[in-house]
Amino acid sequence: MENAVLLVATGFGLGWLPWAPGTFGSLIGLPLAWWLLGFSLGRRVAIMVVLLAVAVPLCHWASYWMGGGDVSHIVADEYLAFPIVMIGLAAGRRWWVMALAFVLYRLFDITKLPPIGHVEAIGGGLGIALDDVVAALFALIVLTMIFALRRRCQAIETH
Repeated sequence: MENAVLLVATGFGLGWLPWAPGTFGSLIGLPLAWWLLGFSLGRRVAIMVVLLAVAVPLCHWASYWMGGGDVSHIVADEYLAFPIVMIGLAAGRRWWVMALAFVLYRLFDITKLPPIGHVEAIGGGLGIALDDVVAALFALIVLTMIFALRRRCQAIETH
């Protein structure tokens, strides 16, 4: 059981990469987000709740078995939280939207701007997963603002 949990928690080995394991592990979230975009918003939210409910104990036990804390090799929190960025975006199936969402998510996850860093301090699997959820929500807010500004500029240009 321990080996299976560690395999999933480390992103099927991507978390063991010596450079930027969180970014490489987050790449697993791209096809996951793409897949989720094929469902209705309600079903997306339900699936995300289940995925995040799995992420907390998964990250908790992996952290425990790896010595405690938010070990850099644990990347399940990154790839299971990333789809939140795409959850409400109708334009999400465009490659450049997915790329921008990924860059914003990684930016917020890496910089740990407040309150992201504070949430991580909760500790255990909850803190490990929740900081990535907050980073994803920040990225979603910024992406939503970008699309709102883009629509407004396009509306101004047509008048």
